[in-house]
Amino acid sequence: MVPVSIVIIARNKADILARNIANARLITDDIVVIDSDGSAVNEGDTPGLRILKKEWDGYGANKNKGVEAAKYDWILSIDADELADDELVASLHQLKYDDAGIVYDIKFRSYFGGKQIRFGSWGRDHHIRLFNRKQVRWSETIVHETLILRPGITVKKIDGHMNHFSVNNAAEYERKGSYYARLSARKYFDNGRKSTITKLYLSPIFGFIKNYIFFLGFLDGREGWDIAKITVKNTWRKYHYLSQLEASPQKKQAYKDSFAIEY
Repeated sequence: MVPVSIVIIARNKADILARNIANARLITDDIVVIDSDGSAVNEGDTPGLRILKKEWDGYGANKNKGVEAAKYDWILSIDADELADDELVASLHQLKYDDAGIVYDIKFRSYFGGKQIRFGSWGRDHHIRLFNRKQVRWSETIVHETLILRPGITVKKIDGHMNHFSVNNAAEYERKGSYYARLSARKYFDNGRKSTITKLYLSPIFGFIKNYIFFLGFLDGREGWDIAKITVKNTWRKYHYLSQLEASPQKKQAYKDSFAIEY
């Protein structure tokens, strides 16, 4: 085991959470699950597992709750539908964890149903997920949380991949994308960002060309087409919902984040 606490936020993912925890046990003896809907497994079945029942306050806020409760200062932050592959597990065991000023960027393999997506933006996915909590914390925005890094932090790559079992089919992706578009619109509204003709109509088209053509998303076949098509739709939705909020600010409350979907 390595001196790293794995922090998992869990909501609506009981079907994969047990496998996620078993995978985490290959890495550490401290696993913290922030459970907001009772979907977690019994903590008595796994040594080192702690399940903390918390209200849902957003992705970043709930991740920070887990970070604060962790045993170790080094944190590997994952979602319930993510599993480290064997190479990443081995890499985590080889690190020295002696420099809190380093954060580690992990490559992702994303899956659409049972198929790995190799191209488009999904095929280029990577995130900083391993860090020391004395130097880093999550932003507490309602969606698309990011890590806030202190000046002087060094970002390093690490061998291996995190497997992300994102969606089972196109219908699920469209449902999740629409939900995230609403949250993104609210986030933009809160930050004073404006919906423009360019954003509403040209951004979706540019995104499609970039991901489907330039990033070779078409090589992923039907799944690549579904991803590109739905992404265009949800980019448009994001700015459409934002324009609605701008027209009627009282609608801001209509998009209050009362539930969450792992993505």
